[in-house]
Amino acid sequence: MNKTYAPALLLALLPLAAPAAVPTYDFKVVRSYPHDTQAFTEGLLYRDGVLYESTGLNGKSSIRKVDLASGKVLQTKDIPPQYFGEGITDWGDTLVGLTWQTQTGFVFDLKTFEMKSQFAYPGEGWGMTHTGKELIMSDGTATLRFLDPKTFLEVRRIKVTADGIAVDQLNELEMVEGEIYANIWHTNTIARIDPASGKIVGWIDFGKLYPDAGKGPNGENVMNGIAYDAEKKRLFVTGKLWPKIYEVKIVPRK
Repeated sequence: MNKTYAPALLLALLPLAAPAAVPTYDFKVVRSYPHDTQAFTEGLLYRDGVLYESTGLNGKSSIRKVDLASGKVLQTKDIPPQYFGEGITDWGDTLVGLTWQTQTGFVFDLKTFEMKSQFAYPGEGWGMTHTGKELIMSDGTATLRFLDPKTFLEVRRIKVTADGIAVDQLNELEMVEGEIYANIWHTNTIARIDPASGKIVGWIDFGKLYPDAGKGPNGENVMNGIAYDAEKKRLFVTGKLWPKIYEVKIVPRK
């Protein structure tokens, strides 16, 4: 996001003060890879040996195919300048992407990036992933919406909570081993969410990953971007305008 208002973060729920019932995890960096420092990352996913990334900002939004090892952009398509690109996910032979405040989503051909269709939804679009049966989108609130991948109509929703308290500012999403991982906007925290109940079952504290997070122009170079290689069980994270993508291993906090 490039919001002009301050997020109403539930500070009491972040890792340093997280209730004992919700465990906090740390991380180890396995390896780092180059990342385009001009990429205002909104969505990230790993498929078939490459990364797919969506970037934001009006007039600068795009979808990209990226070589992980080198960071080289292999293929790109600009989003029309009136749209602020948001999260993306793959579905079959397509990429499905959201826009921030224009209530418009796009479906692109995975190979050619040709725009195949578009769809509408109420409210804002932030992050996106899927369960294999349903698409999941965030909208900046504590609600995650589950969409029919054929009609893009909402079929159900969950309220994300930690110890019964709603947690909003849910941004980029990724399904990881049956859990929804969600960036909490303007923080270095990822929430691990049970997709059935909406309950947060763990926090991952990335406060020590990139010290310059949030210190760039307008403070918007924040952590955002989660991708998972299910075959090799590799987790990747990055941020808007960050110079690196990090392969990380999640470990219990000692």
